[in-house]
Amino acid sequence: MQFRHELKHEITTQDMITIRQRLRAVATPDPHAIDGKYLIRSLYFDTPEDKALIEKQAGVSRRQKFRIRYYNGDKSVIHLEKKSKTAGLGTKVSANLTKEQADSIVSGNILWMKDQDNELIRELYSKMISERLRPKTIVDYTREPFIFVPGNVRVTLDYDIRTGLDNTDFLDMDCVTVPAAFGICIMEVKWDNFLPDIIRDAVQLKNTRTESFSKYEACRQPII
Repeated sequence: MQFRHELKHEITTQDMITIRQRLRAVATPDPHAIDGKYLIRSLYFDTPEDKALIEKQAGVSRRQKFRIRYYNGDKSVIHLEKKSKTAGLGTKVSANLTKEQADSIVSGNILWMKDQDNELIRELYSKMISERLRPKTIVDYTREPFIFVPGNVRVTLDYDIRTGLDNTDFLDMDCVTVPAAFGICIMEVKWDNFLPDIIRDAVQLKNTRTESFSKYEACRQPII
């Protein structure tokens, strides 16, 4: 399992425009993006006691979170993901789900999961039983991704973050979502063993520091 370095910065819209121009000059847009961006819809899981949310707010160094997501409204490719953080390093494992499987998980029909070959699906089932993990909220946002091959660098610019509040029907693209972080842009920089200077310079801004901004946390704020 490859842990990657991760830095996250909360930036202004003007900063985002500046960094976007720099990255276009030195990096490559993600080939999966459409016109340089894509729309992400995620459904995050948490316990009835909000374990994942509380651990994030408390800055617990070792933590995990589960989510289901798809891109640009395309429900033919749905991903179950587990993100793990350890002392500032992060990793992600994923598994593909069919639309029917995703709908069953959201609906609470999960017995089929325990007999799946995929380990991640079985792990989510185990935690839904033992820790009572359940879908909590929809998180929508727009992402502009850039890649730089040396160092396996990925820089993403995320904005227009919206929440479904307590609505968990994330397969319904017509469900109402509302702004959760108005005017906030999030820049994430991820790399393996080294961050090339050309990228370090491109994402450098004065008076900007590393933040612990969480889109999931922001989308839970209206209801906690």
